[in-house]
Amino acid sequence: MAKDPSFTCTACNAATTKWSGRCDTCEAWNTIEEVKPLSNGPKSKKSMGSGRGKQITLTDLATLEPEPPRTMSGVGELDRTLGGGLVKASAILVGGDPGIGKSTLLLQAAARFARNGLKVLYVSGEESAAQIQMRARRLGLTESPVKLASETNLRDILTTLEAEKPDFVIIDSIQTMWLDTVEAAPGSVSQVRSAAHELTTFAKTNGIAVVLVGHVTKDGQIAGPRVVEHMVDTVLYFEGERGHQFRILRAVKNRFGPADEIGVFEMTGKGLAEVKNPSAMFLSERGDPAPGSVVFAGIEGSRPMLCEFQALVAPSPHSQPRRTVVGWDGSRLAMILAVLESRAGVPFTGLDVYLNVAGGLRVTEPAADLAVAAALISAREDAALPKECVVFGEISLSGGLRPAPQTENRLKEASKLGFTSAITPVRAKRGGDTAVQLREMTDLLGFVEQVFGER
Repeated sequence: MAKDPSFTCTACNAATTKWSGRCDTCEAWNTIEEVKPLSNGPKSKKSMGSGRGKQITLTDLATLEPEPPRTMSGVGELDRTLGGGLVKASAILVGGDPGIGKSTLLLQAAARFARNGLKVLYVSGEESAAQIQMRARRLGLTESPVKLASETNLRDILTTLEAEKPDFVIIDSIQTMWLDTVEAAPGSVSQVRSAAHELTTFAKTNGIAVVLVGHVTKDGQIAGPRVVEHMVDTVLYFEGERGHQFRILRAVKNRFGPADEIGVFEMTGKGLAEVKNPSAMFLSERGDPAPGSVVFAGIEGSRPMLCEFQALVAPSPHSQPRRTVVGWDGSRLAMILAVLESRAGVPFTGLDVYLNVAGGLRVTEPAADLAVAAALISAREDAALPKECVVFGEISLSGGLRPAPQTENRLKEASKLGFTSAITPVRAKRGGDTAVQLREMTDLLGFVEQVFGER
């Protein structure tokens, strides 16, 4: 095997394996210099050696680049989650539980984009074209100019994309794709990583927006190597409880817009319908005040959203009381219970505790701490809070209460829905006037004493 050239002429770039005073190619003197290898790693077939690449073009931070063009789908909740529409040459990863409605959502989105003038191609590795057409008929989308294909060979898919030159492509799903150059089964780590890399590179090179559908594990994470989420520009999770009609499209990564933005949909007989006022929808079935029921004024992404926390506390027949949570973090519930007992003198020893977020919504922000504490105490004391009251605020381990961000937006949303009072931590900064009457608390013990009476 020939050795890599280690010397080059600075005048004509001719390569040679040994040094000399004169270049044999251009006959220039004292122009031969040693070329250091790009990689100092061990010599192997995979080593970069001393071969040189082309110099890349550099720019600086002051250079003004135009914002990437966006295409609106017309579905407000989807456009909101994407950060304001679909960006050309972007790669989007969508994950969700089986049967949650990922394919339905993407087929509806494909139809909308096609009606707006984009050339759309839907490639499925899980369903035949006939099955997709059946779903389209059920959703009333048969008139949309969407091209369908059922294929898993990525080489054939990329060849087709190169010939068709679409604007928007959906790959359902990335775990079913396979490359003939990778010696592994479809769905394996190497196949998923390689397929995602090829599709992402092809999309950015050819100016195509591509959506990759990903399976999820039992823990709710997208199956496959984590590097896939780093490759793409946007990662969306489609969430929801099977027993509820509501679905949440949540952005956990977005290079073209805010992360943690959500879109709310309702599953109907004719597909997914966007919910333009989620707060009113989540509270629509709330009845008269009941012990353990508390309305939380939260923020999801950039939008305020009200939801109901429901708690039930009952004597436990077991030596180890149960702690069951739906829609919130179980570890944080354990922390709130410990703080209530240690700092506020409210014991839950020997009691089963059940906590639920109504409507199938999943709440993650710490500002829900005070609402959870209020629901737990309300259920334990069998004392209902006023129906027109909202609660929000973060609880520290010392028992102190910390103000939540965007307090004014939370209060405006509460006022819009007819709430007249709010229990919040004391704020350092005062915002504008609001129609909601505030009851500000400094610590958890004071909250318990003022709201539920002396203990």
